[in-house]
Amino acid sequence: MTDEMRKIGIVGAGQMGPGIAHVVALAGYDVTIYDLSPERASRGVEKVSASFERKVASGKITSEDMQAALTRVHAAAGVADLADMDLVIEAATEDETVKRKIYAAVCPVLKPDAILATNTSSISITRLASATDRPDRFIGIHFMNPVPVMKLVELVRGIATGDRTFEISRGFVGSLDKTTTVSEDFPAFIVNRILLPMINEAIYTLYEGVGSVESIDTAMRLGANHPMGPLQLADFIGLDTCLSIMQVLHDGLADSKYRPCPLLVKYVEAGWLGRKTHRGFYDYRGDVPVPTR
Repeated sequence: MTDEMRKIGIVGAGQMGPGIAHVVALAGYDVTIYDLSPERASRGVEKVSASFERKVASGKITSEDMQAALTRVHAAAGVADLADMDLVIEAATEDETVKRKIYAAVCPVLKPDAILATNTSSISITRLASATDRPDRFIGIHFMNPVPVMKLVELVRGIATGDRTFEISRGFVGSLDKTTTVSEDFPAFIVNRILLPMINEAIYTLYEGVGSVESIDTAMRLGANHPMGPLQLADFIGLDTCLSIMQVLHDGLADSKYRPCPLLVKYVEAGWLGRKTHRGFYDYRGDVPVPTR
């Protein structure tokens, strides 16, 4: 734990928030999970508990570690519960309109010196900061999914991010036993600037009939030594998230090489978003995932 950071708020109890809460609580911080729905916030705490239990079962942490960390994780009854947080990390869906609404609700209750961070994987930090009352205390802290497993965190400064905000945030990430990489504030930063066009190209390869889902994923697992095929990874990330990142790249860089594949658009329009909806490039409704093309 760092001296400047003791109480951490997490906004969003969906895909990323509970994972962030997991690592933050294990590192000794008090964590409050806030969501628009108090019931979702409570379910977020339950997800953290289940995540801890998996770590105990695999021998990664002790039962004592789990019990101690669980006493530090709380569900917020309302936004006012964020009033005494030293750092609040917004981990809402990858939609700028949603994020701006969150900042409008959260900023008025925060302490003047509290840092506000976003876990966005692609949206401009400078632009998001301009929607807050504290651009100098706003920063991108982009955790990778699944947060308890992945060692990397991208730290992204907006044009107005202060040096002290940056240094405190870097110290905080280090205290979580994560490795920081610093990215400039360009669309999709470093990891997704490289990763998502590769996934999009794999979808084009499927769309154009070069290979099947199975052959593309096998080729990249065994031919490029990737731990997971690109279409399997897209399902894990969420096809809606993949599409939104490709749209940010295409809009922000105005280069046709970032055009989202029409097949990706079609899957999202169908509501086949990957693992979270049980169908994407694979169908997850049975015991074994089955390719959908």
